[in-house]
Amino acid sequence: MDSFVRQFVDYCQYQVRSAPFWREGMHPYVVGDDLLHVSSPTECTGFAGTHTGWIELRVVVRDGPPAEIMDDWEAVSETTLWCPHGLLSVVSLLGSTTDGLVDVPVPAGLIRIRAHARHRRHESVRTDDDPPEQHELHVWPVVEDTGPASLRSDGTRRAWEQQPAKAAEYAMIDVIRPYDTHEERDPGLPRVAVVRRGGPMTVTEGMRLLEGRLPVGDREVHLSRTAGDTLTWRWAPATAELPDDRPSTVRLATADGRLVVRHEGVLGRHAVMLGLVWDHLLGKAPDTPPAWEPILHARAAEQAARAEQARRQRAQQEAKSWGGTPPTDRLRALPLDSQAKSLARLDRPLLDRLAALPAERQHEVALWAARRAMRVSGLEHVGWIAEALDAAAAGLALPAVLTEDHGQAAFRRILDDPTMPRTLVTLPGGPPHFVQQAAALPALRALILDDPLAAAIDAVYNAAIAHGEDGCAAFLAEVPAGRG
Repeated sequence: MDSFVRQFVDYCQYQVRSAPFWREGMHPYVVGDDLLHVSSPTECTGFAGTHTGWIELRVVVRDGPPAEIMDDWEAVSETTLWCPHGLLSVVSLLGSTTDGLVDVPVPAGLIRIRAHARHRRHESVRTDDDPPEQHELHVWPVVEDTGPASLRSDGTRRAWEQQPAKAAEYAMIDVIRPYDTHEERDPGLPRVAVVRRGGPMTVTEGMRLLEGRLPVGDREVHLSRTAGDTLTWRWAPATAELPDDRPSTVRLATADGRLVVRHEGVLGRHAVMLGLVWDHLLGKAPDTPPAWEPILHARAAEQAARAEQARRQRAQQEAKSWGGTPPTDRLRALPLDSQAKSLARLDRPLLDRLAALPAERQHEVALWAARRAMRVSGLEHVGWIAEALDAAAAGLALPAVLTEDHGQAAFRRILDDPTMPRTLVTLPGGPPHFVQQAAALPALRALILDDPLAAAIDAVYNAAIAHGEDGCAAFLAEVPAGRG
């Protein structure tokens, strides 16, 4: 981009984005300076003097850092972004942009942003004689993140206190977060490094400070010594997906009496955020927990509370569907098409008594209920049905008319044969004018079932509804299942 273009700013801010916008970045005034603020791995915020209005801006893509800073730039700052797809855009805080600043081709991978600004004046004091406010962004590829840097300040905006702990809290949560469903996976770009400088400290002291386990909610990082100046960074197994399943290397050195940490083999997506994590680890008191732990513990507690509430709701709903009491494992193991829940809603104590019977007694109850259903519906003396009852009592298989195709042939004979009994009943809690014989036949078909409990339950339930709304309760009271 050779010339400046007009870019709108809102609330003195514009965003530089190196990936599609998919989540909120850090709140302003956490880490950065009066020109450039770190927002997320793929976004930083530039600050203008103009509150609401137009500035001039251009992007300069380079192979490497400029050899010098031109004197006519009044404020200069740097930071690093992860650019997975090699495209950079500049937008206002509220989303407006200029065509020339959308999807500017830049190197894919880790990139360094150097922001230059001049003539930053609020519109309330700007005159027609003042030159336009101008910003210039230099962009070049890097293989390591060295963190935000203030190179020159114009003093036009007040300074604010850095919040490394707050930044680390956001950063670590960003590192461990899963990909959003609409978020593109990062391409297979080379891994990178993170470099940070700590306070006055020897390598030996740094080793004592860093070696061990770093808690990260339900995960943890193992920092294990592999040499006198080297540690391995490895995410430990956890119930959640690990941010990185490959170990990386942490090398310690000193420069000008200060500890220098070089974290190599880092995923590009994590580099900027891990830099903020290292800033916090090297600056916090050794005996204090990491900044992210309270919020992760609070989230875990909230999730556990929600899970427990959901479990209780499911248990309550299940109990309601089973007549007010949760089912036993034996009842849960019944086939999905079992009438156990339906019988439970009619008489849950009876269901439990049936389940407690020995298998032989369950078979007897099933046969008894089938006979009662045939009797109340007038089918007991129909020849082929009487033969089926006798076969069941003798331990023989039911005829094919009842077993094949879900007994459809038997239902058709009952409903279509004019010689068959035909009476109408109101089903318990159900519709009126229901053909009683069609309601009763499933009690006979229940004898097909291999599980004697399932057979007893289905036979009793279908016999009960065949008695209709008026006779259902009396029939259930007669079921020979014993009394608890």
